[in-house]
Amino acid sequence: MNNNEQNTKERDMKLIVNVIDPEEMRVAILDRRGRLDNLYIERMLERQRTGEIYKARVDSVLPGMNAAFLSLGDGRNGFLYLNDVGNAAVKPGMDMLVQVLKTPNRGKGARVSPRMSLAGRYLVLVPSNRDIGVSKRIEDDDERARLRALARKLRPEGYGIIVRTMAAYCDEESLARDTSELMEEWLEVERKAKKNTSPCLLHRDIGLVERILRDELTDSIGEIVVDSLDEFENISAFIERFAAESRPELSLYKGNVPVFDVYGIERAIEEIHDRKVWLPSGSYLVIDQTEALTVIDVNTGKYIGSKDLRDTVYHTNFEAAEEIARQMRLRAIGGIVVIDFIDMESPDDGNKLVESLQELFKSDRCKARVYGVTELGLVEITRKRARLDMRSIMSRSCPFCGGLGWVDKEETVAMKVKRFLRRAVLGSNSEAFLTELHPAIARYIAETYLTMWEEEFGRRFYLVESPEYAWDKFKMDFQGTLSRVAHRVEAMERREAAVVVHSTTSA
Repeated sequence: MNNNEQNTKERDMKLIVNVIDPEEMRVAILDRRGRLDNLYIERMLERQRTGEIYKARVDSVLPGMNAAFLSLGDGRNGFLYLNDVGNAAVKPGMDMLVQVLKTPNRGKGARVSPRMSLAGRYLVLVPSNRDIGVSKRIEDDDERARLRALARKLRPEGYGIIVRTMAAYCDEESLARDTSELMEEWLEVERKAKKNTSPCLLHRDIGLVERILRDELTDSIGEIVVDSLDEFENISAFIERFAAESRPELSLYKGNVPVFDVYGIERAIEEIHDRKVWLPSGSYLVIDQTEALTVIDVNTGKYIGSKDLRDTVYHTNFEAAEEIARQMRLRAIGGIVVIDFIDMESPDDGNKLVESLQELFKSDRCKARVYGVTELGLVEITRKRARLDMRSIMSRSCPFCGGLGWVDKEETVAMKVKRFLRRAVLGSNSEAFLTELHPAIARYIAETYLTMWEEEFGRRFYLVESPEYAWDKFKMDFQGTLSRVAHRVEAMERREAAVVVHSTTSA
């Protein structure tokens, strides 16, 4: 594909950027039908992120696990496989430069490695080797050869370079600028490593929005909508530098209704955790996630077809395959996935289904491998875990049933409450608001966010602990002038001695 072909490619996807709340930044990608195709979330209180580089100190070495535990500072720890170190000796007390490969999850520390890399728009700089690689997703042999030759020419002595998919048909000047900037970043890491004592953070990757633009802004993105003026200006500068020739439409959203509500994204996010996923035909998927693997079952449901059984099964399975690829991407499902498609008597149909899945995952940024149909009639897929899955980000094991179920995390419910309060503030001149919530959520918000929210909105918020409320349920009980709301709180406390009301000052 040449530049002209790329520029005429249909640009029907949208990037919706919701960063008006500093506690939680979210970026959604919508497909050509306006459906949520991918979602990225980054929270202010997240303690570690993939790509961070630390000067760490080895705390302990466990030969029986072929691993070591490293202190990263501020109570954080990292888990290092000794195979990643090669023949180098690892001893307690020694310093090491390591990079976070996987963020902490389910009580496990971050997975770290001494094999580090820095990603730019077009290239990845690899300080630990001298290899040159070109993304396999660039299929044009002539272009691959051109990029390999340029990488060989631009590669700093003693470093490796990987050419990213974004570099396809890119000019030498842009690649050279990327190389120079990455080298400056790495030299800064080395300077900090010499200057600072372990354990300490040396390098943090760019923020969520810029990272998504770097990795996801292709010619298929035709429109970007953002709800923050500062981020609008940052995105505009990024487009001017990297996408001036294929400039997507950029707009600043100023409406009172939250931007994710306008595009139906908030509703789609609520459905991410649904176990059952209905398909347009009336068939459905059942998705069960465990720590080790994910199992997906395909059912005909309400779909009865119109021709014969083979045709019904064929169309159900192929419709399911497309949705499975979307759900795995949307839920950020990684690891081992086992799919129980409806049995197909024709081997040719089974082969076509596997080929269809392979094609669907071809453009997935997280490397996925589709295996053939097993003797039990199952299809197996492995997908790289590049980030935490959405269930782990947004929910936690249920505190009421001994961990058998899942509920939204406190942070997730808190952000729902904040968006609810924002709508109330924008639609009212009231000075103060009284909201009833589950006691644990009310306490969490009061301890973590309440002062910040009052400063941001210029209003007063009172949170009432209501034990009868479900974990993620809340309602606005009263609003009005500060004196009226304070009087309401005093009346509640007189009427019910056990009532607990949280506020920044006493009523």
